[in-house]
Amino acid sequence: MNRSAPSAVEIAREVRRGRMSARRSVEDALARIAAIDPDVNAFTVVRRRAALREAEQIDRAGAALAGPLAGVPVAVKEEYDVAGEVTTLGGRGNTAPADADCAVVQRLRAAGAVIVGRTNMSEFGQFPATQSALHGACLNPWDPSRSPGGSSGGSAVAVATGMVPVAMGSDGGGSLRIPASACGVVGLKPARGRVSSAPLDEHWLGLAGFGAITRGARDMALVMDVISGNTAGDRWRTAPPTRPFAESAEGGTGALRVLAASNPVMPGAGVAAPVGAAMRDFAQRLRALGHDVRGARVAWPTPTAAFLTLYFAGIRREAELVDHPERLEPRTRVSVRVGAALPACAVRAAERGAQRIRAGVEAAFLSADLLMLPTLIGAPGGAHNLRGKGWAAAMLASTPVVSNTAIFNVSGHPAVSVHAGFGPDGLPIGAQLVARTGREDLLLALA
Repeated sequence: MNRSAPSAVEIAREVRRGRMSARRSVEDALARIAAIDPDVNAFTVVRRRAALREAEQIDRAGAALAGPLAGVPVAVKEEYDVAGEVTTLGGRGNTAPADADCAVVQRLRAAGAVIVGRTNMSEFGQFPATQSALHGACLNPWDPSRSPGGSSGGSAVAVATGMVPVAMGSDGGGSLRIPASACGVVGLKPARGRVSSAPLDEHWLGLAGFGAITRGARDMALVMDVISGNTAGDRWRTAPPTRPFAESAEGGTGALRVLAASNPVMPGAGVAAPVGAAMRDFAQRLRALGHDVRGARVAWPTPTAAFLTLYFAGIRREAELVDHPERLEPRTRVSVRVGAALPACAVRAAERGAQRIRAGVEAAFLSADLLMLPTLIGAPGGAHNLRGKGWAAAMLASTPVVSNTAIFNVSGHPAVSVHAGFGPDGLPIGAQLVARTGREDLLLALA
């Protein structure tokens, strides 16, 4: 991970104080992208001219009017609408430029952020890897033969290499947390309804939501304060936090009770020995900070039926919105057909099932403030593992990757992956922390 590149907090502070121009910040990011990205394929589009023009507008407005993300270069995943650009969703289904920015991009820009480019993803984000027929494979910077995870892998790589301090992604089954773990950075899936999905009223029937990847908790808190909130059309809503997330990250927290799950979510799934060792070391570090970390078996509810039903129904709805559904990848078209075969009563039953999963996860907390478990149960797979695989083989290969993450998309709980250590292969290992609904402040304070 590139720790020499400035953080979002540092950039915004220097721009607001007039010690650095927004243009200089963006120029530096563009130079890093030009130098690094050819080796990792994280970016699909670099908005060089537009980004410099937008930075100059911030400078002309003056430091006194600069927002909390003044001059911060931000990358967005290929499913974020940016006015005048094609939202490819990682494939060839869309050809018409977006009419307007999505709500999150609007908020980022209003806060002074500069969108410097778009990042790689699997088509529709349907697999926990970052490779597509259109954009090719994104490579893990710790080992280019390995996957950075997905589907927000391009965003994770952009942050891990220091090309940008903040990159936006989404999470429908672990798509922020998995690449954060694989790349050694921070990926936060907000609580369902914390961040608007507009112009969509919901994404994948509530499974998926927008969020960010950063190198540290303070940057994450800063971004969360900017992007949180709802619009009139949002189906899902979460009450605002009682204080800014940035205060939670800066102020820390008292001793927290952390329940470290000794068993993975999926019965029979084995946690690799290096992952288990990293989690034990991480628990010891938390204890050294004064937190009460106790291991226990968790009676995880089974999310599989609800997740798969909402997942396929959600992909079908997404396919109905693209300009050219016939141009989607063959594997995506199979997922669309599966979703189309699901009767409405099955989808309604899955939504009811999701509420039972939510209650089951809430019960797992018992007297704990947070739950802790590995983000990934093993090492990231090969960078090109999905190449040439049919739909069934790709689904089968993806199942263990999301086995510890997808449950919280079904339940709607906020969850974050933070760097916990390294395996003997030199690849990062992530610890996943989960809070009760609406308590991202505890995740950020501990992180």
